[in-house]
Amino acid sequence: MNVKNDLQQLNDKLDKTRRKLAAAKQRGDLVVAQQFSEEMTALSKQIASIKGLQSKQLSAQAESLRAMPFHRVLSKAEQADLGKFKKSVKGLVVVHPLTALGRELGVAAVTGYGPRAF
Repeated sequence: MNVKNDLQQLNDKLDKTRRKLAAAKQRGDLVVAQQFSEEMTALSKQIASIKGLQSKQLSAQAESLRAMPFHRVLSKAEQADLGKFKKSVKGLVVVHPLTALGRELGVAAVTGYGPRAF
């Protein structure tokens, strides 16, 4: 189960349902409009559930990184050759501040988390 793909599919279905609801209301078909309204409600609940699951997974990942014994901001030189740097430090996790994980951790610059000093 890929959470991102499931969420995207549900959002696509919700968008289609919204368009169909608008068309049904424009035609004056109240029975079909009611059906689409109920379907929109169900899809919205599913989306909220998946977003909650996604948030929970992100929080768990952030906690595991916070538990790592060492972290520091990476220099521009280290960022330039990140592949070589990751090979030299086993278990290194690099977090960018613009990613969801970076926002969750509250990092302001590209930061590396590792099991030992690097």
